[in-house]
Amino acid sequence: MTGLQDNGPESSPRADPQGDPFLRTRFAVPKRPTTFLRRERLVKHLDQALLTPLTMVNGAAGAGKTLLVADWAAGRDRPVAWLTTEASDQGCGMFWAYLLQALRASGVPLPSEVGLPADANRVDHTLLARLAEDLGTRDRPQIVVLDEYDRVTDAEIAEQLEFVLHHAGRGMRLILVTRTEPLLPLHRYRAAGDMTEIRNAELAFTPEEAAALLERHGLRLPVHAAGALVERTRGWAAGLRLCALAAQERPDPETYLKEFEADRTTVADFLLAEVLKRQTPETQDLLLRVSVLERFCPELANALTERTDAGAILAGLHRENAFVEHLGQTWYRLHPLFREILHAHLQMRSPGLEPELHRRAATWLRRFGSLAETLGHGAAAGDWEFTADALVDDLAIGQLFTGLHCDDLAGLFSRMGPEASSTATDLVRASRELSRGDLDRGLAHLRNAGQSLAEERTSAGDDSPGLAAARLSCALLEALAARLTGSPGRAESAAEAAEKLQDEVPAHLLDEHPELTALLLTHLGSTRLWAGHFEDARAALTAAACCSGGASTALPREESLGHLALIDYLNGWLGRAERKARAAMTETERFSLPQASGSGIELLVLAAVAVDRNELRQAQALLDTAADSHHVMRDPVMEAGRAIATARLLLARGDTQAALAAAESAVAADVISPWAKGQTALVASAARLADGLPETAAELLRAVPDDQPACVVAAARAELAAGRPVEAMELLDRVRPEGRNGPAVTVRASLVRAQAADGAGDSATSRRLVAQALHEARRERLRRPFLEAGPWIRPLLGTVSLRELAAGWLTPGTPSPGGLPRPEGPPSTPVVEELSGRERDVLERLAQMMSTEEIAADLYVSVNTVKTHLKSVYRKLGVNRRHDAVRRARELRLLPPRP
Repeated sequence: MTGLQDNGPESSPRADPQGDPFLRTRFAVPKRPTTFLRRERLVKHLDQALLTPLTMVNGAAGAGKTLLVADWAAGRDRPVAWLTTEASDQGCGMFWAYLLQALRASGVPLPSEVGLPADANRVDHTLLARLAEDLGTRDRPQIVVLDEYDRVTDAEIAEQLEFVLHHAGRGMRLILVTRTEPLLPLHRYRAAGDMTEIRNAELAFTPEEAAALLERHGLRLPVHAAGALVERTRGWAAGLRLCALAAQERPDPETYLKEFEADRTTVADFLLAEVLKRQTPETQDLLLRVSVLERFCPELANALTERTDAGAILAGLHRENAFVEHLGQTWYRLHPLFREILHAHLQMRSPGLEPELHRRAATWLRRFGSLAETLGHGAAAGDWEFTADALVDDLAIGQLFTGLHCDDLAGLFSRMGPEASSTATDLVRASRELSRGDLDRGLAHLRNAGQSLAEERTSAGDDSPGLAAARLSCALLEALAARLTGSPGRAESAAEAAEKLQDEVPAHLLDEHPELTALLLTHLGSTRLWAGHFEDARAALTAAACCSGGASTALPREESLGHLALIDYLNGWLGRAERKARAAMTETERFSLPQASGSGIELLVLAAVAVDRNELRQAQALLDTAADSHHVMRDPVMEAGRAIATARLLLARGDTQAALAAAESAVAADVISPWAKGQTALVASAARLADGLPETAAELLRAVPDDQPACVVAAARAELAAGRPVEAMELLDRVRPEGRNGPAVTVRASLVRAQAADGAGDSATSRRLVAQALHEARRERLRRPFLEAGPWIRPLLGTVSLRELAAGWLTPGTPSPGGLPRPEGPPSTPVVEELSGRERDVLERLAQMMSTEEIAADLYVSVNTVKTHLKSVYRKLGVNRRHDAVRRARELRLLPPRP
């Protein structure tokens, strides 16, 4: 499914994050029936909603909440954005997509910069900030009504909603129509007098109102008799209306109303007796059967009843207001309360029928409906072979890895038992295990699937579309397995098989699932990179990074860019590596995809770049972020990248033993990577050189192939330190200055030559080479080579000709006596991640010397919540203590300077 795209300020999106059309009925203010009774006392109370940011209309089902707010909203002289929430909106992205569409549907213009979520389960924090800012600049507050808000049970959505409400200031008036207490800090709004509340007791009808309501139904009842009815129904609006409707059909309405008894089964009994049992047997049967469906059309209902009369029945039920709601086009749904009652009645009347109904629904939906609904009903039927077949046949197995629907699919198939056995179930099991990093189980299931496919192909002769789709899915998993195990040959075989199979599957499936090709190219590129085939890897990774598909291919695009960044880093191009790594991060951020979906290689590249720039606090913060993200795609490339970045950081801090241990940490792979081996040797050699062991340092690099320029330069430096300048120069002559080698290689080469010239007494050549190195390094802010060069370079950097080249980026504006930067780098290193609003609140109170308990009380949150925010603040600022956090925040101007 494709994600939502921004279509410009003059147009509105036509589909939600799942690719389905927006249901326009959810944005419509409900119409009041002719028997609706306006209760002025409630209308006057609701007028206060214009004066407070938050209003809550809280009452039981059928208490008259929605009609009260709808009647009030219809009388406003300004746009009212109305959204009827649904349980299917539990994903943050879906909720906010519908809320933004509700604003547009009410005539509220939103700038294109606000954006739209593409993932049903997530939304970018910056989108919320932009929305709050836009609302906050409006002359008149925007009224937003969220009906049936009790269906929103996701605490994250509540927190996001509170963020927008808080930061919109006077620009938003939020009205929640709900059955339950919403997950918002209501106590704060109450304490500040910023909340209007209409609760269940106030919604209850008075005897006078009940009498007036009955009169609107053509029934006259004295106020005292209406009072008795109110007492028995506890003033419940729906109960009163249901009683009035039933009494109209009775020969003695007054007696019926007097004898009406209200208890916990009244609604169910009433609906069954007065709605269901008054229908024909065919209609009763249809209503009971469709109670297993969230929504249905006549054809789907016919599939469940095995009849052909659903169209006329449903149209008639809708006309009669018999709790069947029309969703537009030919789709219907049951009133939620009526559906619950029917569902319970179905289970009592026909035990054992429900799985069969789900199976019929899944079979029909597989041909005519959405894949998500097909899978849901297949799982509800317990038919896992069918459900897995549907996923594989649709070529949608890649969705388990894209971050869009992986959690939903993983949760759905987590209920699949071991008794389910087919090629498709093995493929699904392999996908689940590989996606969460369990190689042993994943590979075992993949072997079983491969063997089954070989047998099926032998028996069938030619590939059917279904068999071709299964084989292509298997090729995708083979490529992933090759990536996770570091097996270049296996990856190439999988890619070759996939290329042939793409011509055998229906073209529309490939068009609908661009993520499959993007994932294949990413896995192939990562494996080629591990093997040291940089140019071949670059070709595959560039193709993946250029894939279309919006949110569905955002994750493989991110990973491909991250791997391309690593190639640039290994070749010595820090600036290129940084740009690609930051571009990689934005690929998933703009679609609000989870950060832990991929490998996170771009964070490790940025950390390694930061080390070369001597920005050690930033490097540590990036490594901590990568560690906290719990990325499950731990392939050899990522593990080697983590080891290299960590070892280089430790080496820069002078901890040679820890650096050696980190660099030499085992990376499980079928094939040894030449560049990983070379990078390990580089760290080990530098550590030995720092320990005063140049012979050992040189020996470590002799086993590395000559085609790794960085290792050749490091070997030359070791030879020079060992007193062999001729051998050092011979090594450097192998490294050509032009070509793929970036400044991280060429600058170090120039400094080795400069040191040799300095040792030979040729100060002019030495100064020229250092100047050349400074020119190259300045563009990349490359500082570590100068720190690593040794004491010989300090007098040179203090000379007038070189001082200006180093000032401001390598040394302060006025050079220090040593002429070198401080080990921890520039004092104003930027924050790795922007602090959230709540983290800024905590930081401000830290600066006021408040304790954790005092901060919790002041913010109306728990102490544990404050501790969580503190940990995040420390990580983002690259500190470990309160005092350092406040000092660092003042340096970065996140806090005002000390008075």
